[in-house]
Amino acid sequence: MSEPTSGAGRGASRPEAAEAVPAEDVAAAETAAEQAYVDTVFAQLAVSAKAAQDLAKEGHSRGALGHEGGLVERDAMVFQAAKRIAQLDAAHEGLVFGRLDLDPSVDERPRYIGRIGLRDGERDSLLIDWRAPAASVFYQATAASPQSVLRRRVLRSKGRTVEGVEDELLDGEAMEAAGLDLPIVGEGALIAQLSRARDRSMHSIVATIQAEQDRAIRAPSKGVVAISGGPGVGKTVVALHRAAYLLYTDRRRYESGGVLVVGPSGVFMRYIERVLPSLGETAVALRSLGEVVDGVRATRQDDPAVAAVKGSARMADVLRRLSRQQAPDSPATFRYFYRDDVLTLDRGTLGRIRRTLMNQGRRNRQMPRVPGALLDALWRQVRGERGRERGREAFNDELKGDPRFLEFVAAWWPPLDAREVLGWLREPEMLGRVAGGDLSAEEQQLLLKSWAQDAGQGSGLDLSIQDVPLLDELRYAIGDVPQKTDDEASLDDTGLLEGGVDVAELFTAADREFAPAGRAWAPPAHKIEDDPFAHVLIDEAQDLTPMQWRMVGRRGRTATWTIVGDPAQSSWPVPAEAAAARAEALEKKVTHEFHLGTNYRNSSEIYEFAAAYAERVGLDADLPTAVRSTGEHPVVVEDAPDLEAAVRAAVDEVAGRVGGTVGIVVPVARRSEVNAWLAGWPERAGDAPNARAAVDSSVSPSGEDRVVVLTGLDTKGLEFDAIVVVRPQEIEDESPTGRATLYVVLTRATQLLTTVS
Repeated sequence: MSEPTSGAGRGASRPEAAEAVPAEDVAAAETAAEQAYVDTVFAQLAVSAKAAQDLAKEGHSRGALGHEGGLVERDAMVFQAAKRIAQLDAAHEGLVFGRLDLDPSVDERPRYIGRIGLRDGERDSLLIDWRAPAASVFYQATAASPQSVLRRRVLRSKGRTVEGVEDELLDGEAMEAAGLDLPIVGEGALIAQLSRARDRSMHSIVATIQAEQDRAIRAPSKGVVAISGGPGVGKTVVALHRAAYLLYTDRRRYESGGVLVVGPSGVFMRYIERVLPSLGETAVALRSLGEVVDGVRATRQDDPAVAAVKGSARMADVLRRLSRQQAPDSPATFRYFYRDDVLTLDRGTLGRIRRTLMNQGRRNRQMPRVPGALLDALWRQVRGERGRERGREAFNDELKGDPRFLEFVAAWWPPLDAREVLGWLREPEMLGRVAGGDLSAEEQQLLLKSWAQDAGQGSGLDLSIQDVPLLDELRYAIGDVPQKTDDEASLDDTGLLEGGVDVAELFTAADREFAPAGRAWAPPAHKIEDDPFAHVLIDEAQDLTPMQWRMVGRRGRTATWTIVGDPAQSSWPVPAEAAAARAEALEKKVTHEFHLGTNYRNSSEIYEFAAAYAERVGLDADLPTAVRSTGEHPVVVEDAPDLEAAVRAAVDEVAGRVGGTVGIVVPVARRSEVNAWLAGWPERAGDAPNARAAVDSSVSPSGEDRVVVLTGLDTKGLEFDAIVVVRPQEIEDESPTGRATLYVVLTRATQLLTTVS
C-alpha cells in the first residue's frame, strides 16, 4: 500500500522531552490528518465510478456489433458495471471508518477499514473491505489479546467530512518497545456510538462491533446460526452484518440464490432498510411478515385472540381439507343422452372422481385430467348397441365437441385462486365442515368475525398479516393451473366459452388422456416455486407463529439460515408449538449457537427498571449487562387526572431534552385517540427543532417524523432516544403475552424513559 501523503501516517518516535500539547489541539490535528486521507479515498472513489460508467458505455456499444457474441458481452459488461456503480453509490456515508496501527514487524503502514475495498491507480490498497480477512482483527483484537494491534481508531464522519476520531490503545508496551508515540484521542468508539442520537433508520455500527458479535458474523456458512440475547445486545445489527459478510465471502452462491431478510413489521423493515446498502450490499430482499408471499402486502394486525387461532399449527390441517372441497355453487350432477342411453354423473360418482384426482396431486394441477376422468365414468354407462358400435373414440369426439359437456367440466372443476379459496371460510357451513375436528365453536366464531368485514368484497379478502401464511398454505395445497405449450396455443381458434374457459385446453387435455401407447402425457413443471433462497435471515424469530414458520420454511429448504431472537420477548402464547414448527422448517440443519450478553442500547438506569419489571411479573428473561450510565432514571407519572395533558407534557419534556427520535407507545385501543391528541403538536423552537407528530406512523412513517405513535408490537426491533409509555397496565392486559410486550417497550429507549398511568 502506498504511503499516505495526507499526514495520517504513523506516530513519530518518542522524544526525550516533549512539551505538553492541549488535548483539543491533538484531536484537531489527528482529525485533520484523517480528513486528508479520506479526501484521497473519495477522489479515488470518483475515479472508480467513472471507470464503471465507462465500462457500461462500452458494454452497450458491444450490443451494436450485430452478432450474438456482442450481445452476450454487452449483457455481461453492463451487469457487472451496474453492480459496481450501485456498490460505489451506496458507500458514501461513512466510507472510511476505521484505522489499524500494527506492530511495525507486522505492517509498517496503517490499514484503513471501510465499507468497500478500494485500490488506487497503481493497484495498491487504499481501503480494506470490512468483511475481508485482513480487516477481521479490527473487530477481534482486545487489550487482553491485541493480535499485534497497537492502536485501533474509529473515524466519525458525516458525508465526506471527518468530524472526529476515537482511539483505543490495545498494546502500550509494544508501542513503547517500537519507539512509537501514537496519540490516543477520545472516549472510545463504542461509548461514542452509544451516545449518538437515533434517527428513523438504524445505523450500521460496523465500526464498533465487539469481539463476541464478530464471532457470530464470521461463523461457518453451513447450517443455521442462531443468535440469542436480551434487549439491546445488537442481535439485529449482527445478523445484518452477517448477511453482508456471507455475500462478500461467497458472492456467486448468495447473490444468484438470493438473501431473504424477514422482519416483524413494515415499520421495522423501513428502519433497517439502509443498513445493507451502507455495507456495500444491494442484492437482498427485505420483507416483513406481511410481504413474504410475492404479490401480497398486508399491514393490518389481527386482535391477539384471532391471531392465536390463525397462527396455530392446527390451521394447516384445516386448510388442507379446505383445498379438497368442491367449489361452492359448482354443479352437483350432469345428464347426457347418448344414442340409446341416458348417462348420469350424480353427486356420489362425482365425489369419487374428485377424491381420486385429489389423491394424484394438487388440485389445479389435475385440470388436464378432469375431462378424461369424467369421460371414463360416462363411457362405462354406455350399454346400447348403437353407442358401443361407434366405439370410444367417436364417443370422446362427440362429447368434446358438445359445449354442454365442456361447460360442465369448467364449472365443476374451475381453476382456483388461493385468495378465493380462503374466502370460502367466510361461510359458517364450510368453516364448520373443514374445522370441526380442530377448532372449537368459539374459535370458529372468532375467525368468522375477523373475516365478516370483507363480506361486501365478493371473493376478495382484506388480508391481515396473520392471513398471509394461510394464503401461502393454500397456494401450495391447490397448486397452479398448468400452462399450455406453444403447440397447444395454436389451437386457440376454437375460442373461449363463457367465463373465459379455454376450449382448446380441455380438448388437448382429453386427447392426452387417451393418447396412443408411446405418447404418454407428462404434466408441465409446476409453476409455483418453492421460493428457495440461498440464505434466510429471520429477525425477532421468537414472535413467529407456527404457520409463519411454515411459510418462511418453504423459502429456505436448501438455504443457510441466520435466526435472531429472545424467548422472553415472544408475543406467541404457545412456545412449544412454535418450537416444533421451527424445527420442521429447519429440517435438522446443523445449528451454531451464539449468545450476546452485553446491552449496548439502554443506559443502566433504564435497563435496571425494565429488568426489575421482568422479574416482578415472572418473565424468564435473559438479562444482559448494560455498559453505560447516564444518571437519568425513568420517570413514572401515576394517577394522572388528565391523561391527554399528562401525555402532552411528557412528550414536550423528553423531546426538548433529546435530539433524536421519541416513541409514544400506546395500547392498541388508544392509538387513534393519542394520534388525535398529537396531530397538531407544534414545533418547539430552540429545544426541539423539527419535531412534529406522525399520525398513524405505525403504518406509513415519514423519514422526517421525530415523534411517532406506536403500539407495543410495532416497537419490536426498534430503538428511540426517548420513550413515553401510555397506560402500561393496559398494554400488559391486552393480550396473553402482554407482559412480554411491555418488557420489550421498556427496553426501547437509549436515553430517557417516562411512563404515564
